[in-house]
Amino acid sequence: MTEPREFPEILAQTAIAVGPLLRLRMNGLPAEVRHVVGLHFGWWTDDGIASDAPVGHKLLRPSLALLACQAVGGDPQAARPAAVAVELVHNASLLHDDIIDQDPLRRGRPALWAAKGIPAAILAGDALFFAAVQALADAPRADLTVPALLAAVQDLIEGEYLDVLSEASTDRGEHSALQIAAGKTGMLLACACELGATAGGATRERAAHLRAFGRHLGIAFQCADDLLGIWGDEQTTGKPARSDLRRRKFSLPVAAALASSTPQARQLRALYQTGTPLSDGDCARAADLIEQTGAREATMLRVERHTADALHQLSLAQPAPIPAAELTALADYLIRRDS
Repeated sequence: MTEPREFPEILAQTAIAVGPLLRLRMNGLPAEVRHVVGLHFGWWTDDGIASDAPVGHKLLRPSLALLACQAVGGDPQAARPAAVAVELVHNASLLHDDIIDQDPLRRGRPALWAAKGIPAAILAGDALFFAAVQALADAPRADLTVPALLAAVQDLIEGEYLDVLSEASTDRGEHSALQIAAGKTGMLLACACELGATAGGATRERAAHLRAFGRHLGIAFQCADDLLGIWGDEQTTGKPARSDLRRRKFSLPVAAALASSTPQARQLRALYQTGTPLSDGDCARAADLIEQTGAREATMLRVERHTADALHQLSLAQPAPIPAAELTALADYLIRRDS
């Protein structure tokens, strides 16, 4: 390969490399758990018939793992267990997150908890977490990769719990919102890069720079995702429009708006203190108030700043040119997928 691949080709080739391994790993689950996991992934219908619906997940985290491996001169095949592991953890967190948020849709389909019940979705998520650990435990360098994955999962859980605690809170600042972004999203992207680099034989220093690349990219990604949660459409997000506002969620734009000393901030705070889900009209009003405080623009600037920090860390890792270009393309997609 002498030229960097275009973004769609990166994802397509990751799907070819990792998709069958995901299914193989899931084949080891008990039959009933395997069935509901397959429903979540869109592999088959409730009747067990292979589904022809397009699969909504893009294997972004596995792509990061494979590219980080190549960036340090490793064979991407060595990073396939890492790619499988981070995708399984990501999907486990989605299953649990949908229950917590009571989101009825995931990837344009009924969320698993809405289709099969909360117990089934919880247990499916648990199964995926343990399958992720097993994927690394069965691979070389498990003494390094398994602890890194477990630490990332703990950070992810902490970020999710902070997010739950912050719902409807008007007392937490932007720092708290950034902490949540780093835990919920940044740490798993950081882990994907670190695991891929480790599988490729990277020194601790190079792996640390790639980990920092993933962390900053994850924060930028969450900032962009929070913007989509308010101003995106269902075709882009796969979730109901303004669902974050409806639940009075403490997202980064909301935190930035509440931090301003403006009449709009006071009105937004009053809406968030109602104690009930916001109506369609209230959601529209809240979105307007947030924009009037300048918080939408401020969050966009955070996206740009963390993206720049991510690319700086990538350069410090001294990556091979073609994987570096592809990691940059992947980063650009993550923060601009609304276009």
